[in-house]
Amino acid sequence: MTTPDPTATTLEASANGSLRIAYSPCPNDTFVFDAWAHGRVPGAPALDVRFADIDITNGMAERGEYDVLKVSYAVLPWVLDEYALLPCGGALGRGCGPLVLTRGPGESGTGADLAGKTVAVPSERSTAYLLFRLWAADQVPGGVGAITVMPFHEIMPAVRDGRVDAGLVIHEARFTYQEYGLHRLADMGEHWEATTGLPIPLGAIIAKRSLGPDALRRLAEAARASVRMAWDDPEASRPYVLEHAQEMDPAVADQHIGLYVNEFTADLGEDGYAAVRGLLTRAAAEGLVPPLAPDALSFP
Repeated sequence: MTTPDPTATTLEASANGSLRIAYSPCPNDTFVFDAWAHGRVPGAPALDVRFADIDITNGMAERGEYDVLKVSYAVLPWVLDEYALLPCGGALGRGCGPLVLTRGPGESGTGADLAGKTVAVPSERSTAYLLFRLWAADQVPGGVGAITVMPFHEIMPAVRDGRVDAGLVIHEARFTYQEYGLHRLADMGEHWEATTGLPIPLGAIIAKRSLGPDALRRLAEAARASVRMAWDDPEASRPYVLEHAQEMDPAVADQHIGLYVNEFTADLGEDGYAAVRGLLTRAAAEGLVPPLAPDALSFP
């Protein structure tokens, strides 16, 4: 006799059939989730979407809010008891790492220029900040000074205006920082790739384990289908992308999508999992995050 699948009713019971999900308004997220959010993925549950900055979604994950969240890989050690990492929908890649920006080129043009300085970061739980801390441990003798957290879109103006000495930036800032008259001091991704040979893990999609293994697999299938539909018909997602892109130039939005939506978005694969495990294992060895359980990244 077949046992009824309890996950079917669990999904339907969430907000009257809608799965509560939070992700950023950035072009890579809206591109990835456009088809699913607009009901074009056959058999996928309806989504009740909230847009939120990564620092907010990281906090939501730590508090156990929402069914599905886009978060930083760096927050996983604190949330994997309650959430499972989906093997798709997130952001990894090569040549896409966070940058450290300053107003001037600096005296040495190296990490030594940050010794004792104030640095703005997008979140203390962000992968960008974790990569920065690993880099700074090697490259900034004596360590940096104060760390201040602010929304990522406020960081470049703060550096330009002298409110902080340097800023750790993510997303489309790779393409626009020169418009603010800023200089690139270092690329966290270059350091990570040079020292590990692995792709750069940035953002993850997680879902509540309480939904059950069958539901989690269906969610992964829906996310993967949404990605592939966006690739098959990029123009279909353009209105959704530009609506939420915060007045971003369409060409910059296209560059953003091209950089952050790639084969790892469709499937983490062996290299993707190795990158995530490598980042969190290395960070745990430095005492920056709690150690992972052996099966913490496993997916049902």
